[in-house]
Amino acid sequence: MRRASARRIARAGFALLAGALSVAAPRSPAAQPDTRIPWVGFLANEPTPDSAPVLREGLRERKWVEGQSVKIWYRYVQGKPELYQQHADDLVRLNVAVIVAVGPQAIEAARKATKTVPIVMVSIDDLAAAGLTGEPTNPETNLTGLTTFAPELSARRLDLLRQVVPKLTRAVVLWSSTSATGAADLRTTQAAAKARGVELTPIEITAESDVREALSQVGKSNPQGLIVLPDAITLANRQRIAKFMSRGKLPAVFPSRDFADAGGLLAYGANWTDVFRQTAELVDRILRGAKPAELGIRRASRFELVVNLRAARAIPVIVPSSLLQRADRVIE
Repeated sequence: MRRASARRIARAGFALLAGALSVAAPRSPAAQPDTRIPWVGFLANEPTPDSAPVLREGLRERKWVEGQSVKIWYRYVQGKPELYQQHADDLVRLNVAVIVAVGPQAIEAARKATKTVPIVMVSIDDLAAAGLTGEPTNPETNLTGLTTFAPELSARRLDLLRQVVPKLTRAVVLWSSTSATGAADLRTTQAAAKARGVELTPIEITAESDVREALSQVGKSNPQGLIVLPDAITLANRQRIAKFMSRGKLPAVFPSRDFADAGGLLAYGANWTDVFRQTAELVDRILRGAKPAELGIRRASRFELVVNLRAARAIPVIVPSSLLQRADRVIE
């Protein structure tokens, strides 16, 4: 078990390291001073311990050592989505061999920037529903990647919430129609709630400016619990949302460990370390000559449960021992 404070320190360290790497000049490997090494572009909102560091390690395991046999250009928008297109265009101008685009907005910017440079997509959306599949029938596609979307997760998250709120009958769900699969995710969550006798009130967030009003509506609804669906806006505001839940003493379940690290009670979603290990495999295959159409789209297959006991004590709620035993990580 790792403490949340250590997690914050690690994130700060990674942010400083990523910032330094993003402005560093490319270095040729000492053994091949006259040969240009392949360049990889990495486009995301922010650096996290489970993304770029895992990608680097995965590439290193496949003999791609940063600064020696591969160069990675990091571009982060740090909560300013209007910068995605500028960064994507910049990576294309650098003539990178492949772009790793993390999140729907990064993917869209990369797609607008190039139709030829291979793009490895990492998305919370269902890429097939969003029309972003690398079809073998289209050998010219430059798209491949992974999705963490799985419709069955909605019912599992609701069941986790019911374990800490056994008499749950009223809940609110935060969702966004800006997500390609937000509406589908909402429908599956509503179906799961109906089957379990839970009255579910949807509150939509379509922009950063909606967050304050949405949280106000949550408070006025006086629910017994909250479900947050995966979306770039809620992820970017995870600390704000988790703090609101703690102050309002409202149990909540979130779609990824980032929310639990920010102070959320429960998180259940894709194991991002595994996701970026698979991302490294896709990048490796492209650097060795594979076409995106040959690689297709993968779905995350490993999921993790994170329980924040500090948040549980603040609400307060009792987390059953059976749930703690199942947890992949417990924040003390």
